[in-house]
Amino acid sequence: MRLDTYMKMRHLGHATAFYLLAMLAGCGSGGGQADNSGLPARDNTAEVQEYYKTKVSIPPAVREDLERGKITQEELDKRSAAGEFPKFFRYATPQDIPADLVWEDGSDLPEFASPEAKKGGTLHFWIDDFPRTLRTTGPDANGSFRPYILDDNAMLFARRHPNDTSIGPSGFHYYPGVAEAWAVDRANKQVYVKIDPKARWSDGEPITVDDVFFTFFFYQSSYIRQPWYNNWYTRSYTGVTRYDNLTFSIGMPEMKPDVVAHVLEVDPIPAHFFKELGDDFPERYQWRFQPTTGAYVVRDEDIKKGESMALTRNKDWWAKDKKFWRYRYNFDRIYLSVIRDTPKAFEAFKKGDLDMFGLTLPDYWYDKLPSSDPLVQDGYIAKAVFYNQIPRPTYGLWMNESRPLLDNRDIRVGIQYATNWDMVIQQYFRGDYTRMRTTSDGYGEFTEPTIQARGYSIDKALDAFAKAGFTKRGPDGILVNDAGQRLSFTVTTGYDNLRDVLTILREQAAKAGLEFRIEVLDGTAAWKKVQEKQHDIQFTAFAVSQEMYPRYWETYHSVNAYDQAFLPDGSPNPNRKPKTGTNNLQAIAIPELDRMIETYRASGDAAEMKRLAFDMEKILYDDASFSPGFVMPFFRTGYWRYIRWPEGFNVKLASTANEYWLAWYDADMKKEVEEARKSGKTLPPMISTYDQYRDQ
Repeated sequence: MRLDTYMKMRHLGHATAFYLLAMLAGCGSGGGQADNSGLPARDNTAEVQEYYKTKVSIPPAVREDLERGKITQEELDKRSAAGEFPKFFRYATPQDIPADLVWEDGSDLPEFASPEAKKGGTLHFWIDDFPRTLRTTGPDANGSFRPYILDDNAMLFARRHPNDTSIGPSGFHYYPGVAEAWAVDRANKQVYVKIDPKARWSDGEPITVDDVFFTFFFYQSSYIRQPWYNNWYTRSYTGVTRYDNLTFSIGMPEMKPDVVAHVLEVDPIPAHFFKELGDDFPERYQWRFQPTTGAYVVRDEDIKKGESMALTRNKDWWAKDKKFWRYRYNFDRIYLSVIRDTPKAFEAFKKGDLDMFGLTLPDYWYDKLPSSDPLVQDGYIAKAVFYNQIPRPTYGLWMNESRPLLDNRDIRVGIQYATNWDMVIQQYFRGDYTRMRTTSDGYGEFTEPTIQARGYSIDKALDAFAKAGFTKRGPDGILVNDAGQRLSFTVTTGYDNLRDVLTILREQAAKAGLEFRIEVLDGTAAWKKVQEKQHDIQFTAFAVSQEMYPRYWETYHSVNAYDQAFLPDGSPNPNRKPKTGTNNLQAIAIPELDRMIETYRASGDAAEMKRLAFDMEKILYDDASFSPGFVMPFFRTGYWRYIRWPEGFNVKLASTANEYWLAWYDADMKKEVEEARKSGKTLPPMISTYDQYRDQ
């Protein structure tokens, strides 16, 4: 479970991603080197130390009472001051570590990168807009550039093995990153971690428990302007204990089936870099590259405003010879040109200016670069299909129940039946994709097995709309009610490349008397609109992380729908206002669902969690505010022949070709391809399907 990945977004039109993974399709404008000359000097050392001394651990049940309005913040503060709750930050000695712990280090797991990989060369790639910031947290940080510097770069304490997906006593299997070893104390709900003594930030500073403490200060702080992080790092942990400079433990309120993931997949924060953290965090750190645990860094001279971004492999990276990491991150540089038009980027790829291009969309795979294309047949450009096994991104229509008409379930059910996803799959996606069934497809035994998404039916749509008072068609065929109100909604998206999908949906919906007004915005604007809850219906997808079980609190609990969803007596609050900046895009507020979510979050029993997950999916199906779209069981990519890959191409959990950075640059092959093109010599075509992980 990537603790940050729930908010991670990607998109298909971006050549790096091959997936339309979310709301944030672009990065926006802006850029430039850091200039903090106009900001006052700041040192937060005293504030941070005081926080460590005074921060207490609030039990989840008490925190949920606060969220529901059963107790006030003033009441909670009095209880905290009276010493009712234990300290969150704690200090102990190595002698306090239980002697009977069983330490693990993942050394028995197999490596998954190729020992044949070569270091060197520059990978030429593209991004469709210039990043708004180098921050990985805070306003505008969830852009499509973020995976390069965080999600697919940072080591974390340990990472889930991407091929051995079996489940052990403590969850999935992990290989070490910043951690040297770890152990689980189930009786006391603690996970212990030893930091690798060699671990260093990219600026050379050692990684210590001081950084672990600061990680919690950082993510619990309002300075970062990320309520999701604030909640997660407060609700999900009971405290952190320091035993020495390199050893710590983290406590949790529940021992979930994947307990180690909640600790090992934490990405530590460099305390020394954020000594100036304060209210002006977004501005102060806008263009300052945060020291990383990973292989790639961004230098000031590599930021060309509006033109390009580059990443440079850190030649002094502390983990360059470490097992599981040594044969990855092979390119010396990754050069990202800003190309705002996808067809232009594709032409740049065919000319050889770009080394790779995502071909998952059918028109690129079948029409624009068919296998009969001379560049493919002559063996210069290779094509590959790779089937993966991951929880599936939630592509579909997200209906905002706080908007007029959409608060009526009959309207939402009608929209379900009026939305022709099967035609989209057959016509636009050439039958390569499948229909999504639930909000949590791809979680194995945690995915509800019986629900089937509603199919397209004009008759059923008309019946549902009639129940809501829409029985007459206007002159253009769109239904109206007795007040003359049209059955019309704006469908917003940040997916310019999928404009034709919405065209199909609009034409088919009109046959059922429903008007979809299509609004295609740039990715940043689309994300801003949905986060402000100003959308009617959003065509988007969350890039769900590779977890053991789905999450429900973030997207479906009422505390993320409204400022105060219910009155103290449990009835809906007539004055409630949608809560902005959360992932409850549908403004769902169902007391029964809230109770299930809270039980699910608190449970450590896998059987109980499965039962609850199934029951919650049935409630969500009945609510009908999410119209499940499609599932892509693979990604497709094109690349010039001199970009090489391991045998088998990629790992089971890869959602994009470069997520694990397994490829490398073959300079000798580059020379051979260039000479062949000049002389007209052909090479054997390379058209490959890797289906070793395909669902049977």
